[in-house]
Amino acid sequence: MEITVVRGDITEQRVDAIVNAANNAMRGGGGVDGAIHRAGGPAILEDCVRRFPDGLATGHAGWTTAGDLPARWVIHVVGPNRTAGQTDRDLLTSCYAGALAVADELGARSVAFPLVSAGVYGWPLDDAVAAAVETLRGTPTGVEEARLVAFGDAAYDALVAALA
Repeated sequence: MEITVVRGDITEQRVDAIVNAANNAMRGGGGVDGAIHRAGGPAILEDCVRRFPDGLATGHAGWTTAGDLPARWVIHVVGPNRTAGQTDRDLLTSCYAGALAVADELGARSVAFPLVSAGVYGWPLDDAVAAAVETLRGTPTGVEEARLVAFGDAAYDALVAALA
C-alpha cells in the first residue's frame, strides 16, 4: 500500500472512502466530524442513525454512505478522547486498523484519513502521527492508497517527516 500525504480538506478528497473521526454518539459533532456531516448532507446522519442506533464504541469502525461527498463511503472511527482521560494508545491504532478492515470489506482501494484524536481529543501530534504511520504500514490490506490529509502546516510537516 502506498501512503501519501496531502494538505487540505478531507471532504474534498476524491477517494473511494473518507475516514471520519467521529464521536461515540455517531450523530455529527465538531472538527472533522462536523465538516464531513456538513459537506455530505443529511444522508450521512440518516445512515448513522439507521446503522448505529446505539452509537459506536471507542476504537471501533463502521461505514455509511458518503452523501454529497466525492467519495463513495464514509468510514467512521471513534478515537480515544485523551482530554477526557482515554490514554490507551491501542484504542487509537485500532481506529486505523479497523478502518482498513472496513475498507477491505467494502472493496475500497483508496482511503483518505485524518489524524484521528489529534484535534479537540488532545492526542499529542507526534504520537498521533506515529500511531497512524505505524499502523498503516503494519496492517495487511487490499487498500492501494492510504492518503493522510493534514489540516494545517504542523500536521503536514510531521507526516512528511514520519514518512521520509
